[in-house]
Amino acid sequence: MKNIFSGPYPSNKLLLLYFFVLCVSAFFCITTSVADDSEIILTPDVVGMTVSDAVQAFKEAGFTNNPIIETDTLVTAQNPLAGTEVSADEICTISTNTDKISGSGPVPNPFLASSLYAITHFDPSQSDSTPYGPPKGEFIIDTTTMPIVYAGPVNIITLASVNKDYMWGVSSSRVSYLYISEGELTETAGYEALEDVTGGLVKAVPKENFQAFAQDTAVGMNTETMNTQLMELLGEEYAQMFGNGIYSVVDDENILYTNFGSNLYAFALTDPENPAAGITPRYRINDIITAIQGTDHPEKVRLFGLSMTYDGRLIVTFSNGIAVINRDLDIATALFYQLADDEYVSNSIAVDENNGIYIASDKTMRKLVWTGTAISDAESDGAWSCPYTYSTQPPIIKVGIGTGSTPTLMGFGDDDRLVVITDGAQQMNLIAFWRDEIPEGYERIAGQVPVTCGFITLPDWIQSEQSVVVSGYGAFVVNNMPSTVPDDLIGKNNLLQVSLMGPAYETSYGVERFEWNTNTKEWSSVWNRPDVSSTSMVPIHSDSGNMAIVNGYRPINGWEIIGLDWDTGETIHQTIFGDLNGGNGAYAILQYLEDGDALFNSFAGPTRINYNTN
Repeated sequence: MKNIFSGPYPSNKLLLLYFFVLCVSAFFCITTSVADDSEIILTPDVVGMTVSDAVQAFKEAGFTNNPIIETDTLVTAQNPLAGTEVSADEICTISTNTDKISGSGPVPNPFLASSLYAITHFDPSQSDSTPYGPPKGEFIIDTTTMPIVYAGPVNIITLASVNKDYMWGVSSSRVSYLYISEGELTETAGYEALEDVTGGLVKAVPKENFQAFAQDTAVGMNTETMNTQLMELLGEEYAQMFGNGIYSVVDDENILYTNFGSNLYAFALTDPENPAAGITPRYRINDIITAIQGTDHPEKVRLFGLSMTYDGRLIVTFSNGIAVINRDLDIATALFYQLADDEYVSNSIAVDENNGIYIASDKTMRKLVWTGTAISDAESDGAWSCPYTYSTQPPIIKVGIGTGSTPTLMGFGDDDRLVVITDGAQQMNLIAFWRDEIPEGYERIAGQVPVTCGFITLPDWIQSEQSVVVSGYGAFVVNNMPSTVPDDLIGKNNLLQVSLMGPAYETSYGVERFEWNTNTKEWSSVWNRPDVSSTSMVPIHSDSGNMAIVNGYRPINGWEIIGLDWDTGETIHQTIFGDLNGGNGAYAILQYLEDGDALFNSFAGPTRINYNTN
């Protein structure tokens, strides 16, 4: 069963309420007739209501034969939209998510375009867990024959749209609107955002240049030859592309919020009824750092993350704090909370259904609270802060001396409610913090465990630039540090490093799966794989495949996707790309679509992989 209202890739636990007949299955569906044949009725606005209140709202609007339902599950979408005139033969539908009842997943934010893929890291909890996944088995894929929309060099995530037939593409240089129905992946509209933000000083990269890179290989190259190639293909200032469009959000009005440079954009379709008419910046804030923090803001402040409160306001994460602002980007509505001068944030944030905002600097883990009128750090509002271990700047891939993780929420029912990160120790630890009240006899850090990845002799560094993948009380982490790093890679820009690790220089190895025990209140290691490579792509969890999935490079196969059984660590899926650069998922997130196709956000652009044809 498919939710046709809250985006293209809903949870497989969605309940659909069809007002005509009551059905109960893995989801439950409720339907009732709308009114008598002669009446024309306006649909009420029920998004954000509980199901019980939504049913009552339809009844009060004149709809008849409504079932009696008592549940506090929130409505996330409706069809037709509020204010639409409907006749008696119209079937009105509302959609929500049973995760609120089962406690197994985050509460959907009704102001996002979808409960899945409308925000970087998939959902407000930043779980990187998707209901979809690949088939078991080994598949050899020629990326040059797969549908691709050329863009880059980092294509962090392809985001959900309110229209299930389309998705938003976001890269380091541009945004696009992509048609994804019927197995296709084609660009319907595009906007050269980097060219816009630089006033034309940085020209749009021709798509042929991304194609040329995808069909080449880094095997046999070094920093000098690769740097020359990247400058020729992407421009002499290609290193400055890194950081654009990394954390993005699509709201329930199909507006895409993302950053290019220090400018914050809200992109919309020029004509929603005709996507091919183009993409338009509906709102924008030029130099949002100065606009919000003033001209005396600290040096080297960067714009990092975006998220959404559960009352529909945009959260903007800076390297030195966060701001909350209305979605029309009216600067007069912005409120800013600044961190201590010696702290630096290099990741995004997680948000819970009570507007708790979880942000990790390079030294301190915090919960701030959006009260509806202020960003609070008061304990009386549920806020807290807790220091954690940090060390020094790693030689490669990772940014900063502290955590490389965007915080991830774990636990959504009546059991332990946690927020998890990896710390900044040279041999990192997985840490769980109580995210609400601390149980009696415990401290804010609920538990921590060393990450070894199963290495017999521990290397100098075990560190990650990736968020912790969470499903239920299971957690999965990867090591992004090679055991040795040659001098000519140290200190080079991130894009140069990530284009060479694996094919030309030693890459990173090691992954580990943990489980939090709600009875003993402690972590345990479930399995580890020191032989698995995860270079820089964000790992994910597939619910349908029961897999942890990574992208890396190993000499035997070249670039590959590996699916590891969530319970045992056994390799149960392989997508083998070979040596071509099109198999490098540089800093991006791997996705799967409802039909099982992979949406591989490669260095050269999102690529659709259909396993049924291989």
